Amino acid sequence: MTAGTEGQPGNRPLKSPAIWGWMSFDFAAQPFFTVVITFVFGPYFVSELASDPATGQTAWSLAATLAGICVALGSPVLGSIADRAGPRKPWIAGLACVQIASLVAIWFVAEPGSPLFPVVVAIVLAQIAAEFSIVFNDAMLPRLVARDSIGRVSNTAWGLGYAGGIVFLVFALGFLAASPETGLTLFGLSPLFGLDPAAGEGARATGPLAALWYAVFVLPLFLLVPDRARRQTFRVAVKAGIGDLKATAREIRGRIELLKFFIARMIYQDGVNALLVLGGAFAAGMFGWSIIEIGLFGVILNLTAIPGCIFAGALATRLGSKRLVVISVAALALSTIGLVSTGPQGALFGLVPFAPAEGTGLFARPSEKIYILWGLLVGLAFGPVQASSRAWLAESVTPDEAGRYFGFYALVGRATSFLAPASVAALTALAATITDPVTAARIGMSAIVAFFLTGLLILAFTKGPPEAGRKAVSA
Repeated sequence: MTAGTEGQPGNRPLKSPAIWGWMSFDFAAQPFFTVVITFVFGPYFVSELASDPATGQTAWSLAATLAGICVALGSPVLGSIADRAGPRKPWIAGLACVQIASLVAIWFVAEPGSPLFPVVVAIVLAQIAAEFSIVFNDAMLPRLVARDSIGRVSNTAWGLGYAGGIVFLVFALGFLAASPETGLTLFGLSPLFGLDPAAGEGARATGPLAALWYAVFVLPLFLLVPDRARRQTFRVAVKAGIGDLKATAREIRGRIELLKFFIARMIYQDGVNALLVLGGAFAAGMFGWSIIEIGLFGVILNLTAIPGCIFAGALATRLGSKRLVVISVAALALSTIGLVSTGPQGALFGLVPFAPAEGTGLFARPSEKIYILWGLLVGLAFGPVQASSRAWLAESVTPDEAGRYFGFYALVGRATSFLAPASVAALTALAATITDPVTAARIGMSAIVAFFLTGLLILAFTKGPPEAGRKAVSA
């Protein structure tokens, strides 16, 4: 099965205002994940807002878990309902109101000494709204773009998302979030708007500012992108959509190649998520990185991801989404091996030793520079593996069924998201009984490689689009 043709801009999709309107969603949405969740507000929540780091880590993990469960269970249902109801933009608009209100609330409920529960509620609501919006936005793609251009558009949009995230992250680190010790930002400046570092105002301000960013830059989606006409009333769509969901669960078993893709993505996406969440913390523990160095490492990865997505988009028509996914997963496996093979005193598991040296600047030791080089490969592959996976599904389903299948896509991306971090934790704990902590951490992180290699093995026996979307034919 292939994408439909309604509203498609032909062979030059990047000349179409509608396509740029659709891609604006990624640009608008990414700062929430990059700045609020990962690099600024999240660390503030754990290290400053909570009474102690252990309590903060537990509460933050609980928020992520609750949001993940809600997204995993709700995405297929909402996707099926939206297919029946017709238009997707009203859903995105309603979810945007929830996300914006939750992000604005962060400023008021996250003062130092405040109870954690209201903050957790705000974060969970914002993340659920953001993730649900992605399902509806992604489901619009097959209707907007001809099948042979989907990979290019998806990768370009993902690159724009990273550009939005990096701009907002640099702004937050350079002008908002200051060190409580010095009162200065990364650029050595006093925070804008007179924000008080002692009150966590720099980190808290990222919530309402991310809400403003989203509200402004998501507007082209509503103004430029055509939507489907209304089909059924909400009440009828809910009843019929739930029935479609059950039918889809049975139908997927008949689309063998699509089912294998879902299984492969579930496994390699676990590795992607674990590498994103644990890579900075792993380096911080091994090299003693500060929050500034971790933040700069995030900037480097995001900067690298932009040309990675652009390059993958240029190759999408020639190579196809399956080859791009395979290349990206293989690159992530190789780079993870490179990361875990790099220690304070050497690289490639000690085959390249370094003389003991005490660095005094950012990333001063040779081992840190080697680690960053491997990180660049992660950045190059991190965007294309996700953008090309999205393209793979969009090329495999029709516009009318895209909502429910992208709902399942969100489900499989979340269903086993605990496995890779749990595997790292278990292997690290086991290794710690027989070796030193640094070596144990490196052994533990190597568990992520198994997820990439297993995903690659399944992909090797999986047909890509358009065969992936075809139903099995009974003999």
